[in-house]
Amino acid sequence: MLFRASAAAVAAECLSGSLFLRMTEQFAYLHGYRPSVAEAQSWERSIPVLAGALNDAGLGQVEMILEYGLPLTSKRADAVLAGVHPATGQPSYVVVELKQWSNAAPVDDAPSLCQIEAYGRPVLNPVDQVRGYVKYLTSFNASLADHPNRICGAAFLHNASQFGVGGLFEADQNEAGQLFIGERRGEFMEFLRSKLSPASGAQAADELLNAKVGPSKQLMAVAAQEVRDREQFTLLDEQQIAYRTVLEAVRRAKGSDHKEVVVVTGGPGTGKSVIALSLLGELYRRGTTALHATGSSSFTTTMRKVAGARKPQVRDLFKYFNSFMTAERNGLDVLICDEAHRMRETSANRYTRAAHRTGKAQIEELIDAARVPVFLLDEHQVVRPGEMGTVAEIRAAASAKNLSCQVVPLDTQFRCGGSDSYLRWVVRLLGLEEGGVLPWEPDDRMQLLIADTPSEMEQFLDDRRGLGYSARMSAGYCWKWTKKVPPGQALPTDVIVGGWQRPWNVAGDRGIAGAPPAALWATDPAGFGQVGCVYTAQGFEYDWSGVIIGPDLVWRGDHWVTDRTASKDPAFKRSTPDTDVDRLIRNTYKVLLTRGMVGTVIYSTDAETRAKLRELVGAVERASVTR
Repeated sequence: MLFRASAAAVAAECLSGSLFLRMTEQFAYLHGYRPSVAEAQSWERSIPVLAGALNDAGLGQVEMILEYGLPLTSKRADAVLAGVHPATGQPSYVVVELKQWSNAAPVDDAPSLCQIEAYGRPVLNPVDQVRGYVKYLTSFNASLADHPNRICGAAFLHNASQFGVGGLFEADQNEAGQLFIGERRGEFMEFLRSKLSPASGAQAADELLNAKVGPSKQLMAVAAQEVRDREQFTLLDEQQIAYRTVLEAVRRAKGSDHKEVVVVTGGPGTGKSVIALSLLGELYRRGTTALHATGSSSFTTTMRKVAGARKPQVRDLFKYFNSFMTAERNGLDVLICDEAHRMRETSANRYTRAAHRTGKAQIEELIDAARVPVFLLDEHQVVRPGEMGTVAEIRAAASAKNLSCQVVPLDTQFRCGGSDSYLRWVVRLLGLEEGGVLPWEPDDRMQLLIADTPSEMEQFLDDRRGLGYSARMSAGYCWKWTKKVPPGQALPTDVIVGGWQRPWNVAGDRGIAGAPPAALWATDPAGFGQVGCVYTAQGFEYDWSGVIIGPDLVWRGDHWVTDRTASKDPAFKRSTPDTDVDRLIRNTYKVLLTRGMVGTVIYSTDAETRAKLRELVGAVERASVTR
């Protein structure tokens, strides 16, 4: 949160002009950059209106929690009002989404999406936006998990009239989300009085802010239930827009023999796979034919195992990109291509039958397979030569077939504790964004530690496992990998750093000596003790991540140096240009450094690189790894 005080105190701060300066300073401290002009202006224009409504309603002692960060995501609610319910005497909370809109209209027959003249693409109806926040808080805040009736939501369009936004009332409204407009301010004040009494809300605010936050629900652990019951996941803002954009494309395709392409882009942990599963479950409930496909053996195998645990036939819902070489044209209504950055130039390989060698590009095969092909991708997660899933390539392929292509960007981050500061630190550290490296400013969402030895890192992670957290170790591909292990023998300890030796994760699809098969390394507790590579870690998440930066990426003077000779990755051929190898190595470490949801421990095999990391992370964080 950026600020908390009673409604009376907030009104006084607004009057003096000090509130917005304090919020700006706190924002810059938490996020590492200053808020946009538009965001700062929205605070100045909207917060006084909300504080005024509370005070005029006689609720000056209600606590206002401004810019409240939803747990384990970087999304923020404009305000959470904390107080005492006038009827029950129990804690009561109102999540408020504030909008300055004066004109807005629903999109066609989809009232959950609306069009604003100033925006180039549809946005979520504020009622659905705040409803998502309420449901998400109920799922992740322990003080609300057993008392969902204590929280409700309201969207307040304080500049709006019935004439300007009347169409938005077509969206479903309930306790979790109701719409109010400035023209009928009295109705909003009456609503607030029905949920909050004049008593002090300080204790209720303390209870909400100090409550235990549950860990992010593991995608693989609920995949089976998700296919049957989409409510396992709550989609927020851009996720809802992507979800509803696809459903609208399906509606159009069915209604008018229509075909179009949808692309959803987002960095690690923005919920692309959650959207994919949510869509799959909803489409099947609607009787729409759909399949899920990826280019990742680990991801697809795990999805099949979990989703088909009780119903083996469910496994057939999960395919590989190269499964559609001979697929019937438009034989599916929807094909959901998850991890689409892992698409290849062609589906054919040396084992492909001659009759199946169509000569078509893989992206063309996937587009042809369904009336609505959906691609979910992160261009910065390309880690092998030959991977080619980019927005530009998909647009070009769609254009060549005279198909429209909608692109929905995701910004909200769920991985890395929802810390956008940490993600920005990683991409700046690796030189994937301009501006140079940044010192790490500790926040309350993500922990970052530097280890002096790999054994120190492993012991720390093992201690976290003893506290109930999941943890894994991964490394750059800088050590040989013994892929074939004779029956009855243990995994060879290929990863050697001084006197510390550990095996790579199992290479095949059978467990060895208690270690799980490759596809289950990230999700099976027995995966701890082996070192995972990027190909087994990509697409997964765990609470604590230990990352070994090998000699393929070292810090020299004032910049990074990649050494392709230190890489043992067989995907790097002699013909692979140095510039491509440099980019792929950096992308590899970005993937590995963004797997942890609670914290990351880094160890580098290079002394100068360790010194630079210590300088950036600082003594306080460094010392805590030994505690």
